[in-house]
Amino acid sequence: MSETPSHLAPSLSTLMVQASAQEKLSPAQQRFNDLLAQIERLSGQIQRLEAWSDQHRYAHIQALRESVQLSQAHRKSLLLFVHERLQTADFTDRQQRMARELVRGLMAHLATTNDPQVQALVDLYVNEEDEQEAAEEQAEAAQRLRERIEEALGQRIEKPGQYQTPEEMMAAGMRQWQRQQQADEARKAAKRAARKAQKQAQKKSPAAEKGEVPAAPTRELDAKSAIRTIFRQLASSLHPDRELDEQERLRKTALMSEVNAAYEKNDLTALLRLQMQVTQVNSQSTAGTPRMADGQLIAMSLLLKEQVAALEDDMAQLESRLSRELCVPVRADTDEAALSQSLQRMQADQRHSADSLAADLRRIQNDAELKRWLKEQWQLAKATSA
Repeated sequence: MSETPSHLAPSLSTLMVQASAQEKLSPAQQRFNDLLAQIERLSGQIQRLEAWSDQHRYAHIQALRESVQLSQAHRKSLLLFVHERLQTADFTDRQQRMARELVRGLMAHLATTNDPQVQALVDLYVNEEDEQEAAEEQAEAAQRLRERIEEALGQRIEKPGQYQTPEEMMAAGMRQWQRQQQADEARKAAKRAARKAQKQAQKKSPAAEKGEVPAAPTRELDAKSAIRTIFRQLASSLHPDRELDEQERLRKTALMSEVNAAYEKNDLTALLRLQMQVTQVNSQSTAGTPRMADGQLIAMSLLLKEQVAALEDDMAQLESRLSRELCVPVRADTDEAALSQSLQRMQADQRHSADSLAADLRRIQNDAELKRWLKEQWQLAKATSA
């Protein structure tokens, strides 16, 4: 016997029930085929997204890290330079306030670096008066941010008085958004469980009593019976102890391991694929799943529906994780070229930020330009927080 390697497993389309010239597909057969198509589509999207991520993730994160590190180095240079000019330059009171506010902003950006020079300036600049003034400004900015977050969430931030900085308010908004998403997922899961329980508990419908559609408990039993039947057939064909040839025995052992894993997970499509590999079903000769009774197909469709739901959850989790890691929105149904362009734009934005800081540092070596720059930064900060 020569089984098809796992990486060459047959497409799910070869498992579909095929219509004949004399007979169209029944609703149960069409539903079975539709679910197989959904599983193939979702599996393909997940595989493509993972492959795309593996190709681009490391280089993208490395590029972002380098740009961020460069930006932080430029911010530190700006911080030290402005601090030094505050001690020696001829600033008006207003310019001093603007310079001190800029210094505090740069220190906030550099707070996570734990740099001793930065920490020394933090200790120097942040006295009680500055702390109070900065706290008031931060609280005002936090409240402005709160309004935007509440508009985006469609609900009020819980206990907003606890958050006195934009960073705290943003973190609170993210936590509330995550709880909202988790609650939505829990409600969906509860609905799915309720529907499943209802189907299991319900009595035979009129159609079932007529023998047209099996009742829910019968469908469950049929599905389990179908999986057990396939498993036993595969176990019989692949039993490694019956094989004298060492190479064949190793191959059968590996395939049997796949069979056991699929059986434990009730993975019907994996078992059907393995069955086709073992029996050498060729799509050009005996394409499709052998004709089964509608009742059995309906039962097997219950398992396929669960696989669809599990794949949808897996895809949502993958999209969420990659969006966080790559700092760009990632969706499986987005063209790979468009996703790659998003990464390139993010990298370009970070490089531009570092280049802008470097240009600012070169510009302010002249006192007149330094004063103009301070005014521009002050106006920009006001416009951004408005």
